[in-house]
This record gives sequence, C-alpha cells and structure tokens, in this order.
Amino acid sequence: MFNPNEAKRYSKQTILDEVGLIGQVKLKNSRIVVIGAGGLGCPVIQYLAACGVGTIGIVDFDVIEHSNLHRQVLYMPQDVGKKKAEIAKERALAQNPDVIIDIFDCALNEDNAEFILSQFDLVIDGCDNFLTRYIVNDACVELEKPLIYGSILGFQGQLAVFNHQGSKNLRDLFPEPPNAEDVPNCSDNGVLGVVPGVIGTLMANEALKCILELEINLNTFHIFDLLSLEMTKLRF
Repeated sequence: MFNPNEAKRYSKQTILDEVGLIGQVKLKNSRIVVIGAGGLGCPVIQYLAACGVGTIGIVDFDVIEHSNLHRQVLYMPQDVGKKKAEIAKERALAQNPDVIIDIFDCALNEDNAEFILSQFDLVIDGCDNFLTRYIVNDACVELEKPLIYGSILGFQGQLAVFNHQGSKNLRDLFPEPPNAEDVPNCSDNGVLGVVPGVIGTLMANEALKCILELEINLNTFHIFDLLSLEMTKLRF
C-alpha cells in the first residue's frame, strides 16, 4: 500500500480522523489536474504533492520570467527562461518522489480541454484569463468533474468550488465572460507576493476535502481581503 517513506511522510496526516489510512489511499489513488503553474498553481502543486495526491497533471505552456519570482515560489532566478511545467514537475518530484506528475506543455483550449480534463478526477483552475476559465468550466460540466476556482489581484483573492455533487457552476454565478479589456490583471495592476500563496493553499485544501469526501461549502463564492483580513461570502 505505502512504502516505509510514505508511511512516515503522511503519519501526521493519517492520524486525523477525517483522513486515516483509508483517506490516504483515496489521495494516492486520486488524479488532480492543475491549470496554470503560476502564482496559484505553485502552492497548489506543492501541497498536493506533499500531501500524497497520487497523480498530478500540470497544464502550462509559459516560461518563467523575473517578474514571476516574487510570487511563483517553485522557481529560482536560474530558472528564468525555462518552461514552468517542466520546472514545477522537477521541484514537485524532488519534494515527493512517490507521486506521478504528468505535464501538458500547451495552452488549454476548446479543442483539447475535454481530452485533457477527462483523464483526471478533479480540476483546479489557477489560470489568469477569463476565456480559459470558461472553457475549463464548460468542460468540467460536460465531463461532470468538480472544479476548484481561484483568482487573485492586489490584496484580494477569490475562491469557489463548482460542479461538485450537483452544485452550481461558474455560469450560474457569471453567465458570460466579461470583456477582456474590462478585467484588471496582475500584469497591469500588481499583486502582493503572498496573496497567491494564501489562496492557492486554500484551493489545495478544498481539493483534498473533495477527494476525502469531507463537507464542502458549496454554492458559495468567497472573497478574501488580505489587507483587512476580512472575508465575504456570496451565496448563489
């Protein structure tokens, strides 16, 4: 079931009543794909690997830039110019060699979304544009896959679990994507380096809860203000 290193690694997790050996087996047998290996994807990938998710998919075609380094904490200065997916895989396996990492060095689009996402049990969306977010959402609805959604800007983060156990999806909250020019982004407006770490960790938490079949706060859109440490919940 588990080799000696795995048994030691997960010992503080398996003593939890909500996890146990049965839950750890669920994690080991699970397949989770992360869309985007950027600010949100980095902590998600790190924690999924550390906690023992058996197979992690990474979808990203981008390369590492100097401006990524303050928040994309898997990467080092010597990685600039290298592929994010490849370096993320390397670092995750260095952290936990007992997991499997599948990388997809491509942009996720309408032509390949269902093919890629169909290979996994759960989808985590850490991408940075709304067109891709809606493609991911619609594919998850079609494939009946749970979707963990997160976004960040400035000192603010957003989090939701869509399409889980019959819950609502992104289009139930926002029926159509906004015009690209109307949406602020980190490149133009900035983001504090720790914000994606906080939100990405929460996204990983929700993913683990889904796999472990723990209670999820569904049909709720969480907005976190990390400047004031306040949270707003929008029910939909």
